[in-house]
Amino acid sequence: MNKLILLLFAFTCVFACKSPEARKPETVKTGSFIEESAIRNKKLYEAEEKAIEAYITAQSTKEFKASEFGFWFSQDSLVSVDNSKLPEFSDIVNFDYSISALNGQVIYSASELKNRNYAMDQEELFTGLREGLKLMKAGETYTFIFPSQKAYGYYGDENKIGRNTPIISQVTVNSITTKQ
Repeated sequence: MNKLILLLFAFTCVFACKSPEARKPETVKTGSFIEESAIRNKKLYEAEEKAIEAYITAQSTKEFKASEFGFWFSQDSLVSVDNSKLPEFSDIVNFDYSISALNGQVIYSASELKNRNYAMDQEELFTGLREGLKLMKAGETYTFIFPSQKAYGYYGDENKIGRNTPIISQVTVNSITTKQ
């Protein structure tokens, strides 16, 4: 009987020490949503870029330049004073602006948006306008063309600006106050 138990024990030890086998993974499609989203966003960007280029071509009175931030701008009025400065972090920028669609329809007039004080890079403001203000000095007026990703993006402003809508904004900086 002892031999049988010993033989059974040896047999169990030999076959119980088998290394575990890896399970086969289930077939899961990963990344397909992200790839489709990327393709959709590229098409959207190309369509917006064509519409913006058509708008710029139609403007005979303004000369638009592409910025490094991904939008276009036209300098409507410039300050020729050399001692005027560009806004820096925490400076208070007082400005007026309006927002229009690419077809020229006014979405928000300057009187609707009212005069605004903005602490540079410390308050909420849509990306394009925040970056555009960094290019301006007090007394200057610029016209900006913002693609949707630099404006209100996928959701719009949930009021008058629809989703994925490129916009035109005319901005006048009234003053720049250095915060002490």
